[in-house]
Formats: sequence, structure tokens, C-alpha cells
Amino acid sequence: MDRDGRRYFNHPTFNWLMDIYEEVMELAKRRGFLWPSFEIYGGTAGFYDYGPLGAALKRNIEHLWRRFYVIGEGFYEIETPIIGVEEIFRASGHLASFTDPIVECKSCKEFFRADHIGDRCPVCDGELGDVFEFNLMFKSFIGPGSKRAGYLRPETAQGIFVDFPRLLRFFREKIPFGIVQIGKAFRNEISPRQGLIRLREFTQAEAEIFVNPQEKTHPGFDLVKDEVLTLLPRGADEPTRWRLADAVREGIIAHELLAYHIHLTYRFLTAVGISEDRLRFRQHMLDEMAHYASDCWDAEVLLDRLGWIEVVGIADRTDYDLKAHQEASKVDLGVFMAYDKPKVIEKRKIKPKMEVIGPRFKQDAKRIVAALEAMDPDEVGDQEIVLELEGREVTITPDMFECVKVREEVSGERLIPHVIEPSFGIDRIFYAVLEHAFSEEEVEGERRVVLRLLPSIAPIQACVLPLLGARDELVKVARDVHRQLRRQGLIVEYDASGTIGRRYRRQDEIGTPFCITIDYETLEDDTVTVRFRDSMEQVRVAIDELGDWLHSELGL
Repeated sequence: MDRDGRRYFNHPTFNWLMDIYEEVMELAKRRGFLWPSFEIYGGTAGFYDYGPLGAALKRNIEHLWRRFYVIGEGFYEIETPIIGVEEIFRASGHLASFTDPIVECKSCKEFFRADHIGDRCPVCDGELGDVFEFNLMFKSFIGPGSKRAGYLRPETAQGIFVDFPRLLRFFREKIPFGIVQIGKAFRNEISPRQGLIRLREFTQAEAEIFVNPQEKTHPGFDLVKDEVLTLLPRGADEPTRWRLADAVREGIIAHELLAYHIHLTYRFLTAVGISEDRLRFRQHMLDEMAHYASDCWDAEVLLDRLGWIEVVGIADRTDYDLKAHQEASKVDLGVFMAYDKPKVIEKRKIKPKMEVIGPRFKQDAKRIVAALEAMDPDEVGDQEIVLELEGREVTITPDMFECVKVREEVSGERLIPHVIEPSFGIDRIFYAVLEHAFSEEEVEGERRVVLRLLPSIAPIQACVLPLLGARDELVKVARDVHRQLRRQGLIVEYDASGTIGRRYRRQDEIGTPFCITIDYETLEDDTVTVRFRDSMEQVRVAIDELGDWLHSELGL
């Protein structure tokens, strides 16, 4: 590798200059992991198709994520529509603020992020127009006649927030509880580049954990408090290693619950194949943190060409989302939290004077009294109060009520839950896994490319290879072994094309952990040769034990 990060191969087959990003994307396209969408029509930026191996790898990443959050944490999964009515995104703030500043070139008519370019068009050096805000959501209409606007969701979270009343009933009116969703989200990016790092259609895996704002702890924190992670706190010049308990105690991480989910994110990312030495957690600067968040950390991975890239955001979203939807929908999204013991509290109340209100308002008196008792005395003071009663305005003068102190016994309080949200960008993680797994070496004078994918996520778990030019008996045994392993729930390929060395290289390149060779010794003792992808070492395994052996080695 030379100083600019590019690799030069002087080899009869390979003789070019290419960086790791180009190598990974070339391999991904050639071997059926990723293809540009709409390719026969010229394609368009920001969209990719997952080919046969890519779709399998992506699903394996998602299934592993479910093992962490659905099985491990006990969170339930739901599925909500990818399109939402306009009211949802008005309440969430996306209609007003989910925008980027853009500018159009007056000459070539290309659009650019205004904060990413200079004074002239980077394409034709033409004059730029005025800057304006561009909303990144895809707009559509629901039903004929364009009567009701809808939008493709820019995140999966809002569907969970909108379902909160029913979710709360499902959990028998108790918090904390967690809900997850894996699904598509859409952002009409202005000029997406960098492959899977910035897409217009992408997959998110999100957990929304509804908690008591006064109890941001986790029973599992004691098990992870001594773990040490690489953190880049706000204001720090360089990342440093922090023990989680110390980071919480010193206020680097806001609370135990957030620290626990930062560690859970670390566990997932390393379990899926992200290199620990190329993983860090960066705290948001104050000017980049969402206005509703009390603390937010990004899991960032180091990529060869692109540098540090965010793949997960872990945020304390406070009560912003539920409060916003409660105000817009007029539906109560609070939770009654019972005290361990009833409390006696002193408070100020408005006490209506029925002897004055009754004679003056007669049949309306009860409704007026109820309205007054529901009001906050600190907001009323001793001023006149104007009530709206069936379209009429009714003036209540200070002689009709008084503010008094009372003592009450209360058994609990109603509050809006806070939300802790780990949000995973599956497509970015997918690419990072490919790049971190990509390796190359020279073996017997030939370049060997290996995707060192963890066996638990490899799209093909094993490949059965009969010797080239083998007798019919070997082919029959190979076919039988192939069918047997698939019946045992394994994803196994069969390959009888080319030399055994060439077939090994093909499987190395797509990350297949094990190759199973059916040779003449197989006919003698019913054993096969199993080759390990990473070390190229070989062992003999009995055919009738092969399925169990593979399940054990794959961690299934």
C-alpha cells in the first residue's frame, strides 16, 4: 500500500491502482452483494439493490440484531406503514425543520447543498442562485383527488410513538417497556454519494424504550459498569478509554440507562464483525444535538476512504415526541405512576364561590365550577377569567372565586414517559462489515481475496465440492451431502465447476466459512475434508456427524 491509501498489484492477472472502497464495491457488484438500482435505465443516485448474497447477508445482520433486542432485551417488535399522514410529521417537526439549505446553478441547473460548496458551481463554475430550504421528505397523496397529503417516513420511530396508547394498554399501563421496528425509511437527499453511506431509501433498526424520567437506571448496568469503551466526549480532542461507571459518575454519559445501551450497541457491532480498534462512540456537540435530546452519542466506524462514519445513534429523546403528538392529537399520552406509599401534599387550588355563581349563572353553574376547579391558580391570579361555554364567552369576576391552600393525599402522578432510542443504520453497517472483513494476501504466488465474515452472518455457510473429474460415485455422495445439510437447516452451496483451488478462491471471496471436499477417501471411510476459510487448514469429519459439527462451528 502506498502513502495515499491505494494498492498497486503487479501481477499477471491484477495490475491496477485501487483503494479499498473501490475493491469492496467492485467485489460486491461482481459477486451479487450490491447492484445499482434501475441500471438498465441508467440508474439514479441514492438507490441500491441487494443481490442474492447481499440480501442474505443483510437479513443475517437484521436477525442478529433481533437476537440482541427482541430475545436478549425482551422488547416486542411491531411494523407500521412506511407512509404516514401529514399530521404526524407536522406534530413531529419534520415538516418545519427536516430541511437542508440548497442552491441551484443558473447555468447547468444542478442543485447543491449550500453549506457544502463555495461561491461558484463546482460542476460548470456558473453563477449560483439564491439559497432556499428544501424538505427532505418524499411527499405523496392518499386516495384519489389529492385530498389528503402523506409522506414516506424519514424514520421508523414516529410509527411507534403514534401507537403509544395501544402499546401502553398492551403492557398493562406499566413502564418501562421497549418496542423495536426494522424497516425502510426515506430521505430525498440532494446529491447522495458514497455508496451505501448516504441513500434515499435505507433500512433502520430502531428501539424506542419508554421509561420513567425519574428512574433512568438499568438492572443490567452492574454487569457492564466495569467495561471499558473508546469514547470521544464533547470538547475532547482525542478519543480515550473510559470505564462506563466512571463515565456516568463524572457526567460524561448522562445516566446509567444510556451507558447500558451504548455498551449494548458496542456488543452488537463487534458481534456482527466491526473491528473493535476501528470503533468509537462520539458525543454530539451542543450545536449538532437535536433540541429535544438531553444527551446523544454516535457509534462511529473507521472506513478506508471515508474516515469516521456514524452507523448508530443512541439518544435520550426526553418526552419531546410524546408531548408533541399529545398536543397535536389531543389524546392523553401520559402514564399514571403509582407511589409506593400515598403522599400528603400541599397545593393551591381555585375554590369557586357557589353562593355567588349559583344565583348568577343558574343552570350553567356546575359547568363553570368544574372549569374553574380544573384551572391552575398560578396562571389565573386575581384577574377576571373569560370562559368559553357552548360558543358563548362567560366572564368570571374575582368575587366569584378565591385561591386557597389545601392538603391532599395522592397515590401517584401522571407523567409523560421519556424515550431512550438506539437507532441503527443497517445499510451503513452492512458496508462497514464488508470493508472490515475484506482482506487480501499472496498465496503460492497468487492474490487471495478473503471476506473474513463472522460465520454467524455469512450468506453461504458451507460449500460442497466434489473433486474435479471425479467418478459418478463421488458426485452422488456430494449431492447427498448437499441435500442432507440443507435438510438440517444450513445454507449450503454446491460447486463442481473448475479446479478445486479456483473453487476455494470463489468461496473465500464471498466469505463462506467452510468448504467440504468429497474425495476418494470419502468412499472408503465416509468422511469428508473440511477446509477452514481463514486459516486454510483442513480436518476430516464423518458425514453422519457433519451437520452437528457445522452447527457447532457456526454458533447456531
